[in-house]
Amino acid sequence: MTTEEFVKAFYKEKEDILNEYLSENTETDVGQLIKSMKLSNQQYEIMRNILDSSFTDIYYGILLGLDGCSSIGGAQEMYELKDENGNQLSGEIEGFAYEVFHNQNKRDK
Repeated sequence: MTTEEFVKAFYKEKEDILNEYLSENTETDVGQLIKSMKLSNQQYEIMRNILDSSFTDIYYGILLGLDGCSSIGGAQEMYELKDENGNQLSGEIEGFAYEVFHNQNKRDK
C-alpha cells in the first residue's frame, strides 16, 4: 500500500460511515437517532454537512497526528507507519491528506 492509498482508504471510510449514518436502511445507533428526529429536507442537508465536516476534521486530524504534523492527545510526534510489506507510509501523509480531504470535498459539492 502506498501512502496515497492509505490516505484514500481513510477518506473512503469517512464517506462510508457518513452514508451509513444517513441511509434510509441504517442499522447504526447514530443513524437511528438521526431518523428519529424526522428532519425536513433542509435540516437533513444541514445534518449531512455537520457530519461531513466533523468527520473530515476527525480523520484529517488523525492522519496529521500520525504524520507528526499535529498532536494526538496533546503529544506531537511522528510515528513510523509501515504496511505489512514493510513499505513506509509516514512522512508524506500531510500532503495527500490535504489533497484528498479538502480538495476532494470541494469537488464533491
